[in-house]
Amino acid sequence: MAYRVLGRAGPPQPRRARRLLFAFTLSLSCTYLCYSFLCCCDGLGQSRLLGAPRCLRSPSVSGQKLLAKSRPCDPPGPTPSEPSAPSAPAAAAPAPRFSGSNHSGSPKVGTKRLPQALIVGVKKGGTRAVLEFIRVHPDVRALGTEPHFFDRNYGRGLDWYRSLMPRTLETQITLEKTPSYFVTQEAPRRIFNMSRDTKLIVVVRNPVTRAISDYTQTLSKKPDIPTFEGLSFRNRSLGLVDVSWNAIRIGMYALHLESWLRYFPLAQIHFVSGERLITDPAGEMGRIQDFLGIKRFITDKHFYFNKTKGFPCLKKPESTLLPRCLGKSKGRTHVQIDPEVIDQLREFYRPYNIKFYETVGQDFRWE
Repeated sequence: MAYRVLGRAGPPQPRRARRLLFAFTLSLSCTYLCYSFLCCCDGLGQSRLLGAPRCLRSPSVSGQKLLAKSRPCDPPGPTPSEPSAPSAPAAAAPAPRFSGSNHSGSPKVGTKRLPQALIVGVKKGGTRAVLEFIRVHPDVRALGTEPHFFDRNYGRGLDWYRSLMPRTLETQITLEKTPSYFVTQEAPRRIFNMSRDTKLIVVVRNPVTRAISDYTQTLSKKPDIPTFEGLSFRNRSLGLVDVSWNAIRIGMYALHLESWLRYFPLAQIHFVSGERLITDPAGEMGRIQDFLGIKRFITDKHFYFNKTKGFPCLKKPESTLLPRCLGKSKGRTHVQIDPEVIDQLREFYRPYNIKFYETVGQDFRWE
């Protein structure tokens, strides 16, 4: 029998021997690959040795698929704009959302703060106009809707109230408007408890004209209500005015002001003339800006008088765009009232008006 000597050429190896050698080599390769894989990442996906992001593996993956589809560990510190790839062909996880970013993905600027200034009244006095005009100022951010926190929603708490506010920079003023605060008995104390430094803006108007405007608005929503005369008097022949009707009671400004002066000094309350707001909007807005301690940015260049509505509208200086006016409900035509009823109401309001003038040190000339 002939024997093959090692190191010398001989006949080809049997097929079985070649298969055993290939299997042995493949086994060593797989063992080395698996060992490397386990050293890189554990079963939860967190690298034990390098602190790298966790690799994902599936227990159902066979050795052949592992060789074909295995990938190195993800680089450390994935950024929000580059989320880690999902480990399975299931639907991709949504990108993370951050509280400090807006819909465009850029960071939100500023912080939500409790308001430093409030437009507290009065209804149908011109508060919406003041709000829209002052929002033009770059140093003022105002809530567009009326939150009614200090009269209807106080139980929700200050955190809820703050969450409604627009974001502001340190140099900006947060402001909101709810006209019913002025006639709410608890509002002065509640606002004082929030901040004794709050600045208050009250827009007032001839109380008779204000009551008619209030009635006109209600009539547009409830056409079946009684007449203005019927609601205004308990007994017209005796001149007994019904002060329980809210449209009449709101105009008793001196009475409501007493509650505010128990908590806030007069210097912290600014009174705006609703009449002058129409005839001289730039002048009234200039005084409001002075009261808030901000630059007089809003001037006569920002206003255009709409003769149809009988009200000033906002415009951008040196712009060809049409002026922006208040909604259709503003500047509506008042219902016609008997002149004798108007005279009786003027007499009723006269002592309240005089006391109001004396208290605030300003004559609004409503007589």
